[in-house]
Formats: sequence, structure tokens, C-alpha cells
Amino acid sequence: MLPDRFPALLPQRLDMLRRATGLPVVFGGAVTPCRDLVLSSFLGTRGTSLHGLRVGTGRGLGGTAIAMGTAVRVNDYASTRAITHEFDQMVVVDERLTSVFAYPVTVRGTVHGVLYGAVRGQATVGDRAIRMAGAIAQGFAQDLDMPSQQNRTLHTQAALRELAEVAKLVGDPVLRERLREVHRNLGGEAPVSVPTGLTPRELDTLRLAAVGASNREIAAELGLSTETVKAYLRGAMRKLGVHNRTAAVHAARSTGAL
Repeated sequence: MLPDRFPALLPQRLDMLRRATGLPVVFGGAVTPCRDLVLSSFLGTRGTSLHGLRVGTGRGLGGTAIAMGTAVRVNDYASTRAITHEFDQMVVVDERLTSVFAYPVTVRGTVHGVLYGAVRGQATVGDRAIRMAGAIAQGFAQDLDMPSQQNRTLHTQAALRELAEVAKLVGDPVLRERLREVHRNLGGEAPVSVPTGLTPRELDTLRLAAVGASNREIAAELGLSTETVKAYLRGAMRKLGVHNRTAAVHAARSTGAL
């Protein structure tokens, strides 16, 4: 079930969120069958008061995100009137969080968990962080809802590859075709060749483009000029045989390069 898989995948997604946005605090949790959110994974928190916190639908920031089915952001958690305030002791007093957002992870119209990002002090969470969180939440939802063929075990995938290799070595054309037919019937696919020649910087720019970063944001993240970023993207597009950055991201993902 999706709620069972969510906690196992959550720490990696939070680490991705923190690295992509630069936010000092990220945390999250899964929604239970009773529609309560239970916070379970944390990066950057100072204490443990949020650990295991149960948030009802419509309560606080996360509960509001669940009820609305969309991201919710507040610039000053303590003073906003947009949410209920029964969690102020943990959020404001213990953790001293100010600007906070909650982004729901939605699969087929149902919220299965929430990702949070926050800062302390006078800074506020910007639109870029929200956009990055949205891309990560969407990818998270896709991973939770992977079709059955993508849920094969590594053992099954290895067995299919082995069968394909054996078929190549068989001299009898009739038997070879029978083995290939068995391979296809079991769901095996022809191996996709991964394009070579993508440089580390080209891959870096594609990774950031994949989460919605603009050329200017990629340049700031990698310490490059925007013209250099454009050059890397053009190089990647040329090597992948596509004509725009979106197609380059899809091509790199589908071939395993990204």
C-alpha cells in the first residue's frame, strides 16, 4: 500500500529537497488511514518536539495542505491567520521556525503525505523553493504509483537480461526465436543504450533543469554564468539528439543517464 511505502522513501526525498532548495529545515510524514498526518523524518531540526507529531486534516499548516490538496506557505507562522495555532509551541517556541511551507504528495487525487520546508529568522521561503518542492513532490508521487512492470525485483530484471544474452548465443535459429518469444512474454524489453559523452557539468545542468530551475538559478547553484549554462544545455541536447531542455531531461531519464 502507498502509506507503507511512503515512510521508506521519505528520507531520500527530504534530502533531495534540502539540497535542491538550500533550506535549513525540512521534514515530513505520511497520512494514516484515519487521515491524520504523522511527522516521522527530519533534517535540520533542533530538538525532538516535532517527532511523531500527529496533525489532523485542516489543523495547522500540514493539515491545511491536506484539506486543500495544494501547497500552503506562510511568511510568519506565529502571526498568520491562515492556519490554526495548536502547534505553535513546537514550531515557533521549540524550533523557532518563521517562514514555512507544506507541500502535499498526491497520488490519484489522494494526499498520502506532506513535505515541509522552513527557515528561521527574517528570511522567507521563496517561489523557487516552492517550485522545487513541487517537482520533488510530483516525482515522489510517480515513484509511489509506479506501474507493476517498474516494480520488478532486481533479481527478475537480472534473470530477463540473462535470458536475452542466452538467446543471442543459441545457434539454432528456431530455438533462438523461441527463447526471444519467452523473453518478450515475460515482459522483457530490448536493452536501451545509454548515450555516452555527457560531461559531469552537462549532467549537473540537466539535474537542476529537471526540478524546474531556470538558467539563472542553475548558474547561481553551480557558480557559472548563464551563457555557460546555456552552452552546457546545448551540448547535452546535441548529444541526446533533441531540440529543447525538456526533451533532453526526458531523454536522459529514459536512457538512465540522469
